[in-house]
Amino acid sequence: MARETRKSEEEIVGMLRAGDRGVMEYLYDHYSGALYGVCLKVVQDETAAQDVLQDAFIKIWKKGAQYDPSKGRLFTWMLNIVRNTSIDYLRSKAVKYEINGDERVSHIIETNSSQELSTDAIGLRKHMKQLRKEEREILELAYFGGYTQDEISKELEIPLGTVKTRARRALNDLRKILGTSGGY
Repeated sequence: MARETRKSEEEIVGMLRAGDRGVMEYLYDHYSGALYGVCLKVVQDETAAQDVLQDAFIKIWKKGAQYDPSKGRLFTWMLNIVRNTSIDYLRSKAVKYEINGDERVSHIIETNSSQELSTDAIGLRKHMKQLRKEEREILELAYFGGYTQDEISKELEIPLGTVKTRARRALNDLRKILGTSGGY
């Protein structure tokens, strides 16, 4: 097979919007390696990562017409779909755990976190343990679990305002622990 020339992002988007099935082969050939790496990092299981990647490519195909170039690059859009599909996989897997309350949340986050290795490498988990439990839990769900503040509110059965206050306080406390002033 002759080596295909690289397509511009506009060409790829046009093909997606037109429902050209050839674009999926092109996307897979050019982006699956990087996207698979994200899946694997999040789900931490090769077989599951392959399944998640396949699901993500199906979503990319189905949602191709919804892509808006004014909101970011195509690869970033695909990366977000892959990341969200991976997190959804972990959440569906987490439902199977029958551990109660806070213990369940902490267990799922610590065993399935997509960023666990990178945060351990910089020692962030050690510093987060110095936060109050309710603050640490909010940050873990938001940053390691990929939850939105609204989802955290529902998961923990606390008001959204409380989630926002705890998140802000936790970030301020973490800055003090790390000795940074940061402009957040």
